Amino acid sequence: MVDERLRPAAEAEAGKPPEQLDEHLERPEMLIGVTYKIKSPLFEHALYVTINDILLNAGTRFEQRRPFEIFINSKGMEHFQWIVALTRIMSAVFRKGGDCTFLVEELKAVFDPRGGYLKKGGVYMPSIVAEIGAVLERHLIAIGLLHGHAPDEVQRRYLAEKRAAYEASQGAAALEPGEGFPPGAQLCGQCHTQSVVQLEGCTTCLNCGHSKCG
Repeated sequence: MVDERLRPAAEAEAGKPPEQLDEHLERPEMLIGVTYKIKSPLFEHALYVTINDILLNAGTRFEQRRPFEIFINSKGMEHFQWIVALTRIMSAVFRKGGDCTFLVEELKAVFDPRGGYLKKGGVYMPSIVAEIGAVLERHLIAIGLLHGHAPDEVQRRYLAEKRAAYEASQGAAALEPGEGFPPGAQLCGQCHTQSVVQLEGCTTCLNCGHSKCG
């Protein structure tokens, strides 16, 4: 006899189709949520982005965590209308089911006509919407829907060697404490980080390793 509490898992394991996310799936009373803080020079107050996930097929080999809804809160109300509109549209896409990862690139491709800004560490953000996209990307990587782009061991060794060579040529004080990249570094066209320096006659990115000589 199957414990009623385990029936959904038992049915999925028995060969029945696993539970899929679609617009007909009712919202559970409790969802798992994570809140991310965005501090942008374009906003007086910080934005707090909360993404709630639904757990499908719990306890089975089909178990999957997927985003179900998103909320953005802030003390500032001047952008209330477009923030509510954006979160409702994104939540609708989440609940529709299927691939939602395309939202990351769509959001990150939005540019502010006033110009973007540099975050701590030298990462360039073309707009506040693009940073919301970056937060979504971080979340989707954390729950396994996207693969991260961390450098492999060979790439890490290469970057460490380039960093060491630059420090040796400029002195240890060339790197800002807590930032990781020297003051005056240029923006990299590959990884959009302010981490490009002149090294041995070449422009070299200390973040992704992209290099161009001549």
